[in-house]
This record gives sequence, C-alpha cells and structure tokens, in this order.
Amino acid sequence: MFKRILSLLFCLCLIFAAGCQNTTVYDDLSDYESDVSIADAPVLAVNPLTGVADLSDASVANRRPVAIMVNNVGVAQKVQTGLSKADIIYETEVEGGITRLMAVYQDITGLDKIGTVRSARYPYVDLALGHNAIYIHCGQDPTYCAPHLKDINHLSIDTKSKGAQRIANGLPSEHTLYAVAGDLWENISATFDVNNTNPTPWASFSTDPVTLDGGAATTINVDFPQKDTNFTYDATTGLYTRLSDGNQLTDYYTQETTTVKNVFVLMTSITNYPDGKHRKVELSGGDGFYFTNGTAKAIKWSKGGANAPIKFTDTNGAELQISAGNSWVCIPNSATSNTTFQ
Repeated sequence: MFKRILSLLFCLCLIFAAGCQNTTVYDDLSDYESDVSIADAPVLAVNPLTGVADLSDASVANRRPVAIMVNNVGVAQKVQTGLSKADIIYETEVEGGITRLMAVYQDITGLDKIGTVRSARYPYVDLALGHNAIYIHCGQDPTYCAPHLKDINHLSIDTKSKGAQRIANGLPSEHTLYAVAGDLWENISATFDVNNTNPTPWASFSTDPVTLDGGAATTINVDFPQKDTNFTYDATTGLYTRLSDGNQLTDYYTQETTTVKNVFVLMTSITNYPDGKHRKVELSGGDGFYFTNGTAKAIKWSKGGANAPIKFTDTNGAELQISAGNSWVCIPNSATSNTTFQ
C-alpha cells in the first residue's frame, strides 16, 4: 500500500513539474521529432511558371504574372538586370534583325531592378496574353502593336510612372529605363485585378529527373540575324548558362550570370509587315527542340488564339514532360535560322 502511494505521489510530481515548465510530455521521441518538423517547416507554394515550390504562400501562386519587355540590342546587353530571377524569358526578332526579350515573373516583389525596359511589339502581347499576365513596356510600335494593346492589361512606363526610373549607365537615354520592382508592383496592384484564382501550370512539370532521347546537348547555338544566342550546360548545377555570340554576360547590378533549367527553340515563320520594317512572328505552332539536363529532343509546339498558352508535345503528339525550373524560349525564323547542339 505504501509503495502504491509513493508511486502516485511521484507521478503527480512529474505532471506538476511539466505544467510549471510549460512543456509537453511525449510518449516517445518520434512524437517529439514529428511535432518539431511540422512546426518549423516553411509552407511553400508551387510556382505555376516553373513547377518549383519556392513561393512564400498560395496567394502569390494565385497572382497574375508580370511580363516585362527588356532591351536586348547589343550595346545594352551589358546593362541588363533582373533576368537571372525571371521564371520564363521569351526571345524573338524585332526590326533590323535584333531580338527583344520578355521576362515573365510570378512574383516581382522581392526583386530590385529589371531592365532596361523597351517598347512593346505585337508577338509579345500574344505571348503575355497566353499567361494572363500584366504586360509592362515603354512605348510601342504605333502601327501594328498599339491597336493590339487594347486586348491586354498593360502599363507603358516612363520616368513619370511609379515603378520606373532612368539611371545613368553610360549609354544613351533610350537604354537607361529600369523597372523598380517593388514600386512597380504597387502600381500594378492598384491599377488592375491581379488575382488569378485558378492558375494553370505553364507546362507539364515532371516530378522525376528528365533525360531526353535526342542526344547530348551540352552546347546550344540558336541563330538570330544580328547575334546568336548560346547556352552551355554545367553538369554540376544541372543548368544552362546564357551567352550572346559566345560572350559571357553578367547582370549589371548583381554580376550574376543568367542560368536556366530548360531551353526551348520554337521554329516559326517570321516575315515583314507591309511597312517593310516591323517583323510579323507567326505563333500558331510548328517544329522545335527542347533541351534539359544536357540532353535534347525534337518537339512540336502550338498556340491557339491570342489568349491561349503554348502547348508542347513530342513528335507523336504526346504531352511533353519537362523539368521543374525556369526556362528560356527562343523563337527564331525557320527560313533562315539554324539551331545546332552537341
């Protein structure tokens, strides 16, 4: 009887001590480990543009993306910034055989500057519409692009706009306009409905490593009229580094190189509009290549109406499985461009 009383008193002491220290008593160590991991693990949302769970919460995943026109003329490549943080970058021809970039971001709030920002062109409006994106530019082609801008939520920014700033960088004024990301997002969210309550993944992202059956692709060259766009694969990181005419490029502010997990080359017809200057890029579909993890594959691509997203399939029509990660999409002229890889 005395032993039972002592045992009871001992148990009561343990309970009292645990309550005083405001701790939790667990039956075994596995309960403790499980509770700590759940409490400490960050809750991240999947980025619909990349398939990577790196967004702070679901509300960010449910925003409309932001698509920003970026200057890519040769002299201005050295002052580009923000490309290393883009989820998708599109590149195709504009007048004079030069290319322009459109960088697409699911979340720009954590960025500093993006640019330099240049004017809108017709095919980029269609590409932005395919993402239900807010389209950001500085001016536009008045004949062909301007009428099309009524079909998309867009901001033409300049020095009087919140979220835009001209910064001296040693180049003429037309190459000095940068988007100031945080202020630009405030401008966008005050101007447009930014909610996208049912975001659709940009592509069919694979949960497994993707190895393609079209041969090795550790170097890629995409032929554009003025400057080729090149990519080199780093097996250590599993990423492609973007170059221009074989030259390494770095971010003007951060000194980072731009690396991507996926490279797409979408061949199409590119011709002149009647003015003989501006370029008409056909976006209905065609043949192409997909590169990831140092490997290649011939593909088909298609885009329905202006608001439709791009669809990727293999040459037999089966939906393409792509690596989770960011992407660079080159859209060259099938009549004159030659894409090579090895």
